[in-house]
Amino acid sequence: MATDSARSGTRRHGAVTPNAEALLQRLEWTVLRRLDGLLQGDYRTIMRGAGVDLADLREYQLHDDVRHIDWNVTARMQQPYVRQFLEDRDLSAWFLLDLSGSVDFGSNDITKLTVSTGFVAALARVMTRHGNRVGAVLYGSKVDTVMQPGASRVHVLELIRHMLTPRPPQRGGPGTSLYDLLATADAVIRRRSLVFVVSDFISAPGWQDALGRLAQRHDVVAVRLFDPAEMALPDVGMVTVEDAETGEQLFIDAGDPGFRARYAALAEAAEQALADGFARAGVDMLELATDEDLLAALLRFADLRRKRMFGPRAPAPRLANPAHLARGAA
Repeated sequence: MATDSARSGTRRHGAVTPNAEALLQRLEWTVLRRLDGLLQGDYRTIMRGAGVDLADLREYQLHDDVRHIDWNVTARMQQPYVRQFLEDRDLSAWFLLDLSGSVDFGSNDITKLTVSTGFVAALARVMTRHGNRVGAVLYGSKVDTVMQPGASRVHVLELIRHMLTPRPPQRGGPGTSLYDLLATADAVIRRRSLVFVVSDFISAPGWQDALGRLAQRHDVVAVRLFDPAEMALPDVGMVTVEDAETGEQLFIDAGDPGFRARYAALAEAAEQALADGFARAGVDMLELATDEDLLAALLRFADLRRKRMFGPRAPAPRLANPAHLARGAA
């Protein structure tokens, strides 16, 4: 998606990944320069805080902060309106990063980790160049790194290095627990911030309520990673599948139409549950696919923020079917 492999790099789970400096330099030349021109300086579409200068009024929407209701305008218009403010220029952004085994999956040599690293590096550099600070909480098989907010290019490089650091595969454990990541962030992030939860959301249950609590205090965006190969179970006959996080293996008959139908039904149910979880938490959602251009994804994100601030929230896009449901279909 975002980058090609550099000559000098590190290895993560056997795959060569570019080093932090090479990756960031490539993004600065191929993505960020073009992004600056396309946004035409409209940085407020990405960052908006709780400042004191009134920017606009709009109709109240579900999950808006009731403290921002303008009661005078509401009385005149006979329906609730909320105030919007110019951004606080020192607003911090936090990246909550799922780096578990399932994120290392990808087809055509592009993994969800590659997508995540490119998106985070580009967005972090955009923000720090405009004077804002970025921090991060990183989760492998557990929360292993907390980076306090910083605003320098060196800080962004350090974030990329942490993302590219190989983490030991989790074998025989319970799998990913996004609840641990979200609960740690809730305790660490003290002041109101823009928070990105970057994950494929393949996790043990229970994270939805934690995401909702985080969204009560912060402006939260769920960034869902997926690979097109996860959307459907191909007709490939008898095949062995392995859980990327626990190492558990299953021998399945993917050529059986009944099996694929049960898989599709379970996938549809999980898809709906995921969409309901985001809606219940009251967060915006952005999907990033491994076959998508990074610049297009960043522009879609800016458009999402613009709609959130100046118009009705766009309907949530249809979610991809998670491939890990093969076990349930069996």
